[in-house]
Amino acid sequence: MKKKNRIPFNRLDYLYHRHEDEYNQAALSALCSGWYILGPELETFEKEFACYIGSSYCVGVNSGLDALTLSLRVLGIGEGDEVIVQANTYIATVLAITENRAIPVFVEPDEFHGIDASKIEAAITSKTKAIMIVHLYGQSCDMEPIVAISKQTGIPLIEDCAQSHGSTYQGKMTGSFGIMGCFSFYPTKNLGAFGDAGAIVTNDAELADKLRTLRNYGSKIKYQNETKGVNSRLDEIQAALLQVRLKYLEEIIAERERIAQSYLAGIDNPAVRLPKIRRGARHTWHLFVVQCDKRVELQAWPEDSGIQTQIHYPIPPHLSKAYSDLGYSKGSFPITERLADTVLSLPLYCGMTSDEINYVINAVNGYRP
Repeated sequence: MKKKNRIPFNRLDYLYHRHEDEYNQAALSALCSGWYILGPELETFEKEFACYIGSSYCVGVNSGLDALTLSLRVLGIGEGDEVIVQANTYIATVLAITENRAIPVFVEPDEFHGIDASKIEAAITSKTKAIMIVHLYGQSCDMEPIVAISKQTGIPLIEDCAQSHGSTYQGKMTGSFGIMGCFSFYPTKNLGAFGDAGAIVTNDAELADKLRTLRNYGSKIKYQNETKGVNSRLDEIQAALLQVRLKYLEEIIAERERIAQSYLAGIDNPAVRLPKIRRGARHTWHLFVVQCDKRVELQAWPEDSGIQTQIHYPIPPHLSKAYSDLGYSKGSFPITERLADTVLSLPLYCGMTSDEINYVINAVNGYRP
């Protein structure tokens, strides 16, 4: 009989309560202003986040998916175009491609769960219009060769940074390598809002201007619609709350790093493969993902101890029902499929006590296949 969750997979209330007065004041100030869309709170957050990433411009949008979708659309990518993307990503990355009627061209990941840079060139064709990489779980892809490929071929590089707020590669922030970096501020993210929210960062003034137009019905001036846009705007209340969260982001990351280091040092079960850290990368531990050949048994073990775990992600996009029309089958991308069958995410959230961390470590170490 399973015990009631003693340790949940995540706790979102800790960070709210830690700075409760500041969040309340930020929300109240935005409410009292009487300006709720495309106002000063958004402008301030966009400037602050762009500065944090090291980019010239930031455009706040409704969600991470919208950030990805609009980044492709603003480049004119459409029907019949191909976009290279790693196969082991969350389906949102692929949805952004097909929403623009483009074709996802999948590439297998490397041992760090990022796209295998050595396999990108083989996937390039005359129809390739973008390379969309994903900094998965909080760790950057191998950016040096990827940037070199983008420069040599002239193919735009778009970064999906939905899980990599504050992550770096050789000291440079993810999101600042490509022509655009796309972020989600979904509540579970290290830089999480209190609802859906997202943003695109770029150093290209023209692209930033076009993105601002696209997100607002294709309009710069009310009722003057220059293009077929959408309604995708990061609202004033979320922007105000994100300013508070951004102020403490490095503190949040440092706490997650300490928990992850405890796991890395304490878990020594030979049946459980620990995550690897890429040389030159700062892992910000959006997720702590282990691998086990008998994942079902491993997941049941800590759950019997009252520890909640999750699987990210059990069905890769190419095997999902949504993309059955692409014609892939089991075995099309064996590395991705093996990861989908073996990965397991352990609890990791700000506010975990030493006793809770050790309880998880002891539970995982106690598993025997």
